[in-house]
Amino acid sequence: MGRHNRKCYSGILNHCYQNTFDGKLVFYSVSDFLVYFTIFCVIVPRYKTRVLGLTLMYDHIHKSMVADSRRELYRCSQNVTSVFVKEHNKTLGRKGPLFRKPFGSVPKYSDKKARSNLIYLANNPVERYIVELAEQYRWNFLAYYNNNHPFSEPISKHSASRHLLWAISIVNKKHSNSEYLTNSLLRTLFKKLKKAEKEQLTDYIISKYNIIDYEAAIRFWGSYEKMLTAIHSTTGDEHDLNEVFIGKRDDVYPKMTSIILKTGKYKDIHEIVSLPADQKIELFNFLFGKTSAQAEQIAKYLHMKRT
Repeated sequence: MGRHNRKCYSGILNHCYQNTFDGKLVFYSVSDFLVYFTIFCVIVPRYKTRVLGLTLMYDHIHKSMVADSRRELYRCSQNVTSVFVKEHNKTLGRKGPLFRKPFGSVPKYSDKKARSNLIYLANNPVERYIVELAEQYRWNFLAYYNNNHPFSEPISKHSASRHLLWAISIVNKKHSNSEYLTNSLLRTLFKKLKKAEKEQLTDYIISKYNIIDYEAAIRFWGSYEKMLTAIHSTTGDEHDLNEVFIGKRDDVYPKMTSIILKTGKYKDIHEIVSLPADQKIELFNFLFGKTSAQAEQIAKYLHMKRT
């Protein structure tokens, strides 16, 4: 869909989606997700655009957005993508575009279609067997509607470690300056935290930066509880979007990451993307024997060219 053919009407919800070239993986770690999310939350408010839904999957992105015009929608999405790809390439040691261009978008003219779209976004991780219930997936941000720490214990300033308090102070400073968080900074912030504290900091960052207009989304049902009931009752559908999935399950991707890191050969999971071809083949064979992932999924994960 070209920029000049893109349909967008003021006040109408648009389903915006982005797929990578050859389905390459985008998000390998919590930091990857947080980099995109903080970039998104810093840039979107600069435009006359509201966000009703956002779902970050391992290899693609879905957004439910309402813009004042086609121009605002395009400029907003392109700016987010440009900044993220630059930061992402730096982290992975790669060059060139990551996503197919331009991004896709489909307007949802009726409340029924808008509801179906929001349900579809929420249930993407359920359909791909990452979680059983939509609100259990951190990266569709559904659980943050009425809870600032849905995946961790509340932070107590009296009992929190000095490392966690320092990390929070850095996040606060970055947020107040309208700056996103980079992967290198996040590695520093998480470095000396215990596992539970890492979960606390992740929740804190999401809640601090979050710009999703939950109330605008919920109005299609009347309450958060009714929205959750609808999400649990149906998957939603996107007849306008012909998504092509590889394999039946996306939970294989974090499992591959866990297996690789347990070998102790890599300090940073992102190192696998820039490995020489022969080492990628060796790692491919290792993962093929250790996981239930399909060959094409492993190739996506390692950024290997498909033959």
